[in-house]
Amino acid sequence: MKNKSGFTNAALMACACALFLAPAISAQTGETKTGGEYFVTTQWVADHLKDSSLVLLAVGEKSDYDHGHIPGARYLDYEKISTPHGSGLMLEIPPVEQLVKVFEDVGVGDSSHVVVYFNSEWITPTARVYLTLDYLGLRGRVSYLDGGMQAWRKEGRPVSSEEPKFAKGKLTAHPRSDVIAKIDTVQQDLHKPGVAIVDVREAKCYGPPSGCYGQREGHIPGALNIPFEVLVGDDYKLKSSDELRKIFQAAGVKPGDEIIAYCHIGQRASLVYIVSRFLGHDARLYDGSFEEWGSRSDLPLEKSTAAGNQ
Repeated sequence: MKNKSGFTNAALMACACALFLAPAISAQTGETKTGGEYFVTTQWVADHLKDSSLVLLAVGEKSDYDHGHIPGARYLDYEKISTPHGSGLMLEIPPVEQLVKVFEDVGVGDSSHVVVYFNSEWITPTARVYLTLDYLGLRGRVSYLDGGMQAWRKEGRPVSSEEPKFAKGKLTAHPRSDVIAKIDTVQQDLHKPGVAIVDVREAKCYGPPSGCYGQREGHIPGALNIPFEVLVGDDYKLKSSDELRKIFQAAGVKPGDEIIAYCHIGQRASLVYIVSRFLGHDARLYDGSFEEWGSRSDLPLEKSTAAGNQ
């Protein structure tokens, strides 16, 4: 049983939430991108279904995929893109070799343009898949489908229950150093000018009243609070770029800031990672997130109340 965030059993400490993405709008010019490095629309996907380079990856329950998916879409087992349970954090980037095999097995290769989308309400995991592909070096060749399968169905577009046949991919990884932040980097960047550490958990976890999921109370010192729920509307779509900028500014993010986003386990924060880059910020995800930081009694916490986004 999944909550609205689509968390798997491996992510029980994460809260119920939803990750919604909007049409591809340039953060700098406001013009629509088609096949851009961030978001694509259902119309863009419909227009490119026959492209030989297109790889559609559906993220969600296998039963939902079997019930109906975008024609040609391939099912991705989300559990496979994390370090195996019991050998690391709850959700953690695994060795590159493991990731390459997972994506090659679903047909991703060096010439692929990958579009990830969610079935049912598996919304935050889909953003994590986007981030993982970005980490592997597919920046500019991976996009997130606005509205997911819900938008596709709502528009009356064709749905298939057939699993497509495809060849195994040949993927050459070029791991990027500007996607994942480790704990030592976060420690070094505390209160560093030009770096905004963003806590993507809900306000009750960020500051009093806390006691969130049995974790230590508070947040990483100096962290700003942007619960990702404030970034989206009720229609599973991201708010306008102007609205997003205002939200970031109200939280204390300055133009040009580098952003390090974290949450409970590194899944919720995937939305802020994508939106931050969409708005023109350099961004990284603190992969260990509060699961790691909060478990270290030697690391400091603050208990201030969230400002700007309550």
